[in-house]
Amino acid sequence: MAEAKTKEIEAQTGEVIIRLTGITKFFSVVPALSDVNVEFYAGEVHAILGENGAGKSTLMNIISGTLRPTQGEISFEGQPISQMRPDMAKARGIGICFQHPAILEDLSILENLRVALPSSIFAQRNANDVATEVLDTMGLKVPLRMRADGLTVAQKHLFEIAKALALKPKVLILDEPTASLDQESTDMLFDRIREVAAAGTSVIYITHRLAELRQIANRVTVLRDGRVRGGAMVRDVSVSELVNLIVGRTLKAAFPPKAQSASEETGLSVTGISTGDLKNVSFEVQRGQIVGIAGVAGNGQPELMRVLAGLEPAEGSIVLRGRSIDQRELLRAAAFMPSDRHVEGVASGLTVRENATYSALEKFAVAGIMSRKREIEQVNSIFGELAVKTPGLEAPILALSGGNQQKVVMSRALLSDPGLIIADEPTQGVDVGARFEIYRILREVSEAGTPVIVNSSDAVELEGLCDKVIVMSRGHVVETLTGSEVTEGRIVAAAVNATTHVGEISKADTRQSGGIRHLLQSDNAPAIPLAIVTILLGLYVYSQNDNFFSVYNIYNIFLLAAALGFIAMGQTVALLMGGIDLSVGPLAGFLVVVASFFINDDKSTAIMVMGFLLMFAGAFITGTVNGLLIRFANFTPIAATLAMYIAIQGFSFLLRDNPDGYISATVTDWINWQWGPFPVAFLVLVAFTLAGEYLLRQTKAGWRLRAVGSDEQSSRRAGINVNLTFIAGYVVCSLLTSLGAIMLMTQIGVGDPRQGVNYTLSSITAVVLGGTSLSGGRGTFIGTLLGAILLTEVLNAVTFLGLTQTYQYFFQGILVVVAALVYSGVRRRAAN
Repeated sequence: MAEAKTKEIEAQTGEVIIRLTGITKFFSVVPALSDVNVEFYAGEVHAILGENGAGKSTLMNIISGTLRPTQGEISFEGQPISQMRPDMAKARGIGICFQHPAILEDLSILENLRVALPSSIFAQRNANDVATEVLDTMGLKVPLRMRADGLTVAQKHLFEIAKALALKPKVLILDEPTASLDQESTDMLFDRIREVAAAGTSVIYITHRLAELRQIANRVTVLRDGRVRGGAMVRDVSVSELVNLIVGRTLKAAFPPKAQSASEETGLSVTGISTGDLKNVSFEVQRGQIVGIAGVAGNGQPELMRVLAGLEPAEGSIVLRGRSIDQRELLRAAAFMPSDRHVEGVASGLTVRENATYSALEKFAVAGIMSRKREIEQVNSIFGELAVKTPGLEAPILALSGGNQQKVVMSRALLSDPGLIIADEPTQGVDVGARFEIYRILREVSEAGTPVIVNSSDAVELEGLCDKVIVMSRGHVVETLTGSEVTEGRIVAAAVNATTHVGEISKADTRQSGGIRHLLQSDNAPAIPLAIVTILLGLYVYSQNDNFFSVYNIYNIFLLAAALGFIAMGQTVALLMGGIDLSVGPLAGFLVVVASFFINDDKSTAIMVMGFLLMFAGAFITGTVNGLLIRFANFTPIAATLAMYIAIQGFSFLLRDNPDGYISATVTDWINWQWGPFPVAFLVLVAFTLAGEYLLRQTKAGWRLRAVGSDEQSSRRAGINVNLTFIAGYVVCSLLTSLGAIMLMTQIGVGDPRQGVNYTLSSITAVVLGGTSLSGGRGTFIGTLLGAILLTEVLNAVTFLGLTQTYQYFFQGILVVVAALVYSGVRRRAAN
């Protein structure tokens, strides 16, 4: 392999599906790829190897259309492609399983599939049946209506693979697909890869695990520092040659020597640890030992690691260096390296330096004042030991590759001088060179007297690294292996032969969750307590004043709720996308001012129609400008819509500095037409609400709207045009506000530039009461409608009870706080 760059690759019978020529990619001025030339053949599994930051994932993102190359050409089946996009790649049969699954956690399993897969897959077939078949390809048995955030890390990877296989792809890209899988799931994946390759699919397989190479791959290409360093048929290359090409140097033995003899000193003693998932777990860690935790995934290993890190309470005792410690002391003493670095490992809003040091800031302080020089020196030192590749210490942590983020997590653990290290899958997604460095550092820390506990799904890793291995099944310790007993065969046999075994992936098949449980988990769950509160408030006020339930008062409540309801529906759209629209209040007032010039008793019908059209046009322009500012001018939603808030309010006063232009009484009568106790306009609002709810749950437009609010990057990878969705969403928000403005116009009856601004806060309050998440992805128009009714009822009740306006705002604030507490409680209960 040392001569791989010059040796002739044997002729292939399969045709070239993808040819990359001179591919170069820069991020700012940093080259991620430089002059990459590689071909991928039909019916062949082509492995891509390289250290973290070598450019592997960047190359795959270019092939799948997620990224655009700075230079170079992509050819697909012999045809040059000037610009690949995710939707184009999907249409051409390119399926990709990302290293970090492109899962939309706020959408259900079924909705994730409907968003990610072409409509043709579901054509003329029951969607549930199709989804079940897709999940069955990877043995994944979960309720289709369950939110995707309920999946474990391993299940998310299986789900991602199942989505890619569902495309029946011509090219299948798998980026670290086995990183979170147990052996059973890995074997299943390899069977599927062999099946699709035999059918003619070109499989591009990215991995750090050299042992997988000979199991699954035909050909291998090595990247280092963004360049191709060699390529050959797998059977013609040795492991040592591959390692030398990957790291650019010769590495010593993979695992450092183990402890020569067991110390009599006990560093850590765990006795009788029990929780809901753990049953009487006991073991000891002698000084100088590394203890491994093994077992089939889902049998209590992650729960034990969290207990040992002080993150979860448990019965039993933990003694560290001869002293019994409680959960709070354990939390301070232990350094925890989580398996899911994105959820618990890195703080996405901080820099590389800040992520490495925030748990050890006292080490860099003199008399309480931080020494930046000392901090940087120690960070550079530990980064050098772990070979962390970063554009700079002040770069965003998310600018690093996944493996380098994992190294930063370990750096933070080591910098904190812990009394105990708890490493949950510490080498998951880490390249071979850094993996060896992690092994070495863990051994050095152990020899220095710090107890080290490692949970790993890789039995070979446990054999080479650990002095003792605890094998678990169903939360019990089923076997303890020490010394020469710690072998891959013994570890695997103990795990799979345990009579208490349960697999994480093979849970009971409950494709459809129960009706009540599904309702509690759904976005519409808040509608239940909200409706109850609305009814109870009405009954209480009625008990104090008989006129509260009069036809006249009910009509007034619903008429006022109609204006707020339409505006709040628009606000719901913005919040579902993860944005906000502060301009809705001034926009409603501005549109009434515009109407006051055209919709008057002395104007013709044509002029009045023009007035309505101008209102809709003004709303359309406002929504478009908001969307463009956010997506293309790099404004935050708050900044963009606040600027629009000020501008629109200014325009209102330019048009009218005082109330003037009385609205046509005939138009007002038509819009406020009454049917029984209900304004027809309110019934129209109810119809809009139900239609909006249907669109949100049953159409691609609704799924895409929620998807961009759930996870913008995953939405883009799923082929959603994020920019267009955002702009369209803000246009819809403004158009719904224009309907609210029409209702407001009939209520105030005059063009007043001071009216409308209060609807910004009221609309946000109604949406929050309705249960829509301020972070995006989750929400309901039904909840928003009930929130608008409740707010209007509170205002009305304050008047009927003879209270001052101060109580109105007080009660609104109480409602928001109580709603937040109730909703969070309902969601926690539904998750259990």
